[in-house]
Amino acid sequence: MAKKPKLELTGEPEGGAAMSPLIGLAREDLIGAVGMLLRETATKPDKAMRHMQAFGADVMKIVTGKSELAPNAKDKRFKDAAWTFNPFYRAGVQYYLAVQAGTQRWIDDLELDELERNRARFVSGMILDALSPTNSLAGNPSAIKRAIDSGGLSLMKGLQNAYNDIVHNNAIVSQVDKRPFKIGENIAITPGQVVWRTEMMELIQYAPTTETVHSIPQLTVPPQINKAYLNDLTPTKSVVQLQLAAGIQPFLISWRNPGVEQGHWGLGDYVDAVIEAIGVICSITGSDKVNLSGGCSGGITLATILSKMAAKGDKRANAATLMVCVLAPEATDSEVGALVSKHGIELARQRSAKKGILDGTSLSRAFAWLRPNDLVWNYVVNNYLHGEDPPAFDILFWNNDSTNLPAKLHSDYLDFYETQPFAVPGQAELAGHVVDLRKVTNDLFLLAGVTDHITPWKACYRSTQLFGSKNVEFVLSQSGHIQAILNPPGNPKAKYFRSSKKPPATPEKWLGQAEEVAGSWWPFWAEWVKERAGPMRQAPSVLGNKEYPPLGAAPGDYAFG
Repeated sequence: MAKKPKLELTGEPEGGAAMSPLIGLAREDLIGAVGMLLRETATKPDKAMRHMQAFGADVMKIVTGKSELAPNAKDKRFKDAAWTFNPFYRAGVQYYLAVQAGTQRWIDDLELDELERNRARFVSGMILDALSPTNSLAGNPSAIKRAIDSGGLSLMKGLQNAYNDIVHNNAIVSQVDKRPFKIGENIAITPGQVVWRTEMMELIQYAPTTETVHSIPQLTVPPQINKAYLNDLTPTKSVVQLQLAAGIQPFLISWRNPGVEQGHWGLGDYVDAVIEAIGVICSITGSDKVNLSGGCSGGITLATILSKMAAKGDKRANAATLMVCVLAPEATDSEVGALVSKHGIELARQRSAKKGILDGTSLSRAFAWLRPNDLVWNYVVNNYLHGEDPPAFDILFWNNDSTNLPAKLHSDYLDFYETQPFAVPGQAELAGHVVDLRKVTNDLFLLAGVTDHITPWKACYRSTQLFGSKNVEFVLSQSGHIQAILNPPGNPKAKYFRSSKKPPATPEKWLGQAEEVAGSWWPFWAEWVKERAGPMRQAPSVLGNKEYPPLGAAPGDYAFG
């Protein structure tokens, strides 16, 4: 039964900004943000003194045992009972919280515009996260207890984990134990065949599991910055199997992991490759239309494809789904976005141009530092201080199977961030045509995640106002970036929000009319696609056809590259 969403949804998601991992954080911009804070402090000494006095008062309460400061109950760093009952540790965490609160009050009191304030919050947050007492052995009671209980073996194991990360993981703290997972054995195992292969991609057709199928097939365009098998991760977490069970004919593009020699591949090349793949699918299925879906940077590619096909009068694109995708990013979308500058963009472009690629290791680091507590320090404590192996988790296995970006595609994405081609219809050229999403009239399904730190949901909502489509469905999933997409039925905590009315101009107005629905959004989306997938027909008995015969079993060769 639908009900109004809770007020907690009006808050902003944690950290992150669309596209910022592709840009990175320039050292000069970070230093500039710190310099801005120092300048404001020097020119407003009275404010700085007032906040120092308030901090001093907090310290006095801590010293005399009168402080009521306590960590948030949801903060996993301070779960150990010692933070509550041991006077030394209780005072330590209270001092840390006093510094946090004082810094926040000070930044809020400075005469900064919103962009500068977000920069200040992000930089101060990174520094304070790094200074958390839990990040050191002496300041982490649970790590000390483990060391004592294990006779020092936990510390030895922690040193071994640190050594392995330095030598075998590009000095990045490991987020996952990869050993239990084997692609093609317990990851990406849905039967299918590669029916078309180029230097850039493999096109996979999956074997139907129903006697009849809808006549209009479905093509998924994955991000170029991740492996495509997220869409068929495990039997219980497979968008492909969802489609098969619904009688939909799924096709999936698997991008090649490019090397330096492919550094000249740009967004236009990827767009043209997908349009060519649509022709292959039409030939194999006999359909004159194809439904399309794409997520994150694959959604940017898909939006460009829709615009180009509309500009060329190509009617083969039918209904389209864009998931966790920001088409018109703004610096104020989040604190991290505020740190993006023209200087930083140009430095990022120069770095990848010099190498020929933006390597997957750099991308992994950038994504991790968007949420340092969850994606860096949490694993430092677990792996090095506690001496534990990281968890064996299928989503993290996929997330750590990093890929490169060609330098040209990276540059095109940076241009996208600067020129905002989708936000200025008819004014910018992209992928060999003048971009104008107003000419795109396909039925659209847009998905965002409430706690998405990569593509904030309010930024995703902006896309509802960019297209010329009359039928636009916006769904907000109660989850983060990846979990918004990988959201199978069965989770008792799952829920999503939607409105039966036309999307209004702002996300706040949409939220006011949206209703909460219990469960996964997958069944709702499957029905939405089925309504636009044409009449039923006999399922094909073989995959591919004479012109495009099977070339090898799914998940294909490029899944391993």
